[in-house]
Amino acid sequence: MSTQLTSAEIQEIQQILKDYTPAQTALTTLEKYNGRLDTSFDELWQEQTGIEVYGNKSLWQSTLKILREELCGDDGFRAQFQEYTKNPASAPLLTGLIVSVTTLSGLPLDPAIATVIVLYLIKVGLKIFCEYTAP
Repeated sequence: MSTQLTSAEIQEIQQILKDYTPAQTALTTLEKYNGRLDTSFDELWQEQTGIEVYGNKSLWQSTLKILREELCGDDGFRAQFQEYTKNPASAPLLTGLIVSVTTLSGLPLDPAIATVIVLYLIKVGLKIFCEYTAP
């Protein structure tokens, strides 16, 4: 089961991040795939790395698994996420989360790819993500 954003959610994020170019790339891709976060991630990954997603193993799931180890154990990121949830209309807080995912992950994540991941975390909630993906 994939997680999707509604068109209203995409439009809301577009407004909040209208001045953040990498997010616009992500949101355009999300619109193209009707808000499907996993499919959008795969396309952005392929555009960025030139590596096609193949086989039965999901690059999206593998990336989330690696990110779980980094993000769920980072008190600073959790505090930053909580701050954003108190003020979801804040562009600086949302941009800060995207930058944090880009730098904390240790993965070659482009800001557009990190945007998709952050939007997924916002959609499902960080606590649920950390609990649900626990080994």
